[in-house]
Amino acid sequence: MSFEEGDKVVLHDEHSDFDGEVGTVETVSETMFGDEQYVISFEGGQEAGISEDALTEADEADAEDDEE
Repeated sequence: MSFEEGDKVVLHDEHSDFDGEVGTVETVSETMFGDEQYVISFEGGQEAGISEDALTEADEADAEDDEE
């Protein structure tokens, strides 16, 4: 699944400080191999160079938890 700017997503990366948190896609760029990479903004900062397989679409419950 491809994501677009403004989409709410959950990051799944055990090496990230934002693992399991809901963020917003800020930028979508394409690598020289044709893969998409994302810059995700979180309440506490940003994470860049995120691959599509480390993201899932945030459901409404996740997005509501993030807003609180």
